[in-house]
Amino acid sequence: MGYDYDTLYKSTPDALGAPTKRVVDFFATHAPPPRSVLDVGCGQGRDALFLGRLGYRVHGVDLSPHGIADMTKVATAEGLDVTGEVADITTFAPAATYDVVLIDRTLHMLDTAPRHAALRTLLDAVAPDGCVVIIDERSNITGMKQVVADHPADWQTMQEKAGDLILRRAAGGNT
Repeated sequence: MGYDYDTLYKSTPDALGAPTKRVVDFFATHAPPPRSVLDVGCGQGRDALFLGRLGYRVHGVDLSPHGIADMTKVATAEGLDVTGEVADITTFAPAATYDVVLIDRTLHMLDTAPRHAALRTLLDAVAPDGCVVIIDERSNITGMKQVVADHPADWQTMQEKAGDLILRRAAGGNT
């Protein structure tokens, strides 16, 4: 990963600003609370804390210890059901499944092979009838769609535009 987000988070509260509008819109339309969410690359929790305030159970994962500390401090102070874990997404193996796996501008920081390997692992963390929300570079979406096509579960495309790919995992059938 090229940029040192841990240094940024150490010196800048709320470094990445408000929740991503596309994330806000997805959750308002397609996944009302209470739902469980895995926020991959959560940073200081801009999306995770927003979702926690709405009643979602959120587990955030990020490489930055300062980001996770900032997020969990706010979550604890506000009594939110938001937890954090410092982990490298290239080796992270979720211990549970989630109603929504949110990957908001994280995978593009990886080279192609580790990006696709991480996505394969994260797809396994989507519960049946759950969703994966990917916001990434437009140029990466084709390769990600191939990873999804090769995954043993059945997936329905809910939205694909620009750098957004939103998929729902079939409730039954292949797992």
